[in-house]
Amino acid sequence: MILSKYTVEFKRNMTIALPIMAGQVAHLLVALADNIMVGKLGAEQLAAVSLGNTFIFIALSVGMGFSFAITPLVAEADGNKNVEVARAAFHNGFVMCAINGLLLVLILFFAEPILYKMDQPEEVVRLAIPYMRIVGFSLIPLMLFQAMKQFSDGLSLTRNAMFATLIANILNVGLNYLLIYGTFGFPRLEVEGAAIGTLISRVVMVILLYFILKHSKATMIYFQEFSKLSWTYFKSLINLGLPTALQMFFEVSLFTSAIFLSGVLGTEHQAANQIALNLSALTFMVGVGLSVTATIRVGNHLAPEKRPNLIRIARSIFLMALIVDILFAALFFFGRNLLPIIYIQDPEVIKLASGLLLIAAWFQISDGLQVVVLGALRGLQDVWIPSLICFCAYSLIGFPISYYTSQVAGYGIDGIWLGLLAGLSVSALLMYMRFRHLSRRPIR
Repeated sequence: MILSKYTVEFKRNMTIALPIMAGQVAHLLVALADNIMVGKLGAEQLAAVSLGNTFIFIALSVGMGFSFAITPLVAEADGNKNVEVARAAFHNGFVMCAINGLLLVLILFFAEPILYKMDQPEEVVRLAIPYMRIVGFSLIPLMLFQAMKQFSDGLSLTRNAMFATLIANILNVGLNYLLIYGTFGFPRLEVEGAAIGTLISRVVMVILLYFILKHSKATMIYFQEFSKLSWTYFKSLINLGLPTALQMFFEVSLFTSAIFLSGVLGTEHQAANQIALNLSALTFMVGVGLSVTATIRVGNHLAPEKRPNLIRIARSIFLMALIVDILFAALFFFGRNLLPIIYIQDPEVIKLASGLLLIAAWFQISDGLQVVVLGALRGLQDVWIPSLICFCAYSLIGFPISYYTSQVAGYGIDGIWLGLLAGLSVSALLMYMRFRHLSRRPIR
């Protein structure tokens, strides 16, 4: 059967993808725990965390975009059994990520005054500033973690980062409980307590992953000596990392604009938007796991003689994404009235969030497919055209629709999410067309 040539790859795909999904979902579950714990304090505190995270997410998207350049280079070297190239890509990438972490902290520091000029509720801004400052410093250890994670992923060793992430995130939840509410004699720091828990857990996370990789038989060889810094490798990393960072920046900016636009509508709208975004992000992390799997497996098959398997494997991952996203769409559709109750008891916020989840159900398929196909294109080391696609889909189509339908046409917060739906759908279609185009011509 034609279908069987794709389904036969499902097991291998899931072996690589599941640890990535678990690690990514663990990150989001901590954000979920933050939102639930902070949400118990009130809508203002929940909106403050949402607003503070907007700048954090934008900075994080840029840093992670650069770190993603490590994976395809290591995957290609691993496919060719070239340890020295993989080591050099990792070590140069680690230095690049360290520099990025420092720069991102500085950028966030100078970006603080912008919060006061974005027509957000004053009480929300007042709570968001200290939260953003503390979490901003956690980007330094997080970027170091990303460098090691993307290296390990490139070797198809995706469990290492998962273990470090799970342990650190359990610690984060415990610290949040102690510091947000002031239990067991700890000070009651509320929103700032959530930020401190995030900072401490990310420092622990990078230390754990370093220890795991340095003492693992499969990876210790990469820690025995440090490769010389090379402009050749830096250039390759930047050529892959810069457009990837732009891709993530354009997409995150679209979702960030939803936070700002919802803030203009009021605190309840912003809180409802945060609930819907958080739930959508959880399902998106499954797509991220399959996306990284596509990058790894496509990167392993770049040699011309492996071309037929490359296309077949990529399509098998696309099929998996489609099946999973249909299930998520059903979950959001049938659970739209129940899921918001997990976060907050405010009837108005629950009603607004329920409407957003109805729209989110429709874009589960397009959101999942666009990120998975983008991962396959990254494995082909095709990054500039996808960056242009992201710019057109999110900045020229998604955001204008969100702004017009919410602020001019009078659809309110539902209009914001109609723009998200449009942007993601256009991106998915164009990304798949790009992959089909590349798969029909010889790979150099």
